[in-house]
Amino acid sequence: MSGTKTDGRVERGNQTRRLVLGRTMDIASVEGLEGLSLGRIATELKLSKSGVFALFGSKEELQLATVRAAVAVFAECVVKPLADVPPGARRVRELCRAWLAYSSERVFTGGCFFYAASAEFDARPGPVHDAIARARLDWSAYMEGAIAEARAAGEFAAGTDAEQLAFEIIALMEAANARSVLLSETSAYDRAERGITARLRSEATARGRAALDAP
Repeated sequence: MSGTKTDGRVERGNQTRRLVLGRTMDIASVEGLEGLSLGRIATELKLSKSGVFALFGSKEELQLATVRAAVAVFAECVVKPLADVPPGARRVRELCRAWLAYSSERVFTGGCFFYAASAEFDARPGPVHDAIARARLDWSAYMEGAIAEARAAGEFAAGTDAEQLAFEIIALMEAANARSVLLSETSAYDRAERGITARLRSEATARGRAALDAP
């Protein structure tokens, strides 16, 4: 019986944690991670401040938990849906399309969570900065790996610089996000996709171009 009660408390705690983080991710994407506070979240969600404090302990831990939750959402939206797509140029293209959809469909109210968080913490040392930087580096490395796999599969030229190509296409994606959020310019996503496609085709072999042209 006591085990059942304990399990119930743990599940209620997990539900509250998910509720809180769902709200903090949206707040942070619009107002920044500094816009978070335990008191504000407790008030907005009609929770006890002591209960929220028991789950997170401090504003910094709330910020870190929010970053970790955003990483999980990003992976769910951008990376996991393509897990079964074979390595190659098409997989790189679809990763880019998934990222553009993640931003344009406003998975986070303020657009890309990590673009906003990076601007807020880029020059501020500490654990939150480090968590954001790690997330950004992990995404860049993932994209570089996908490009390298496509090169190994013979769909990008042997001399393709995976790091440089990843840098350029991520820059195009983030530019679209920035213009869309600031200027409400949804056409920026179409421009980014055209630019990315042209850049991928410039590195692709004949086999890779056929893969890029496939529906």
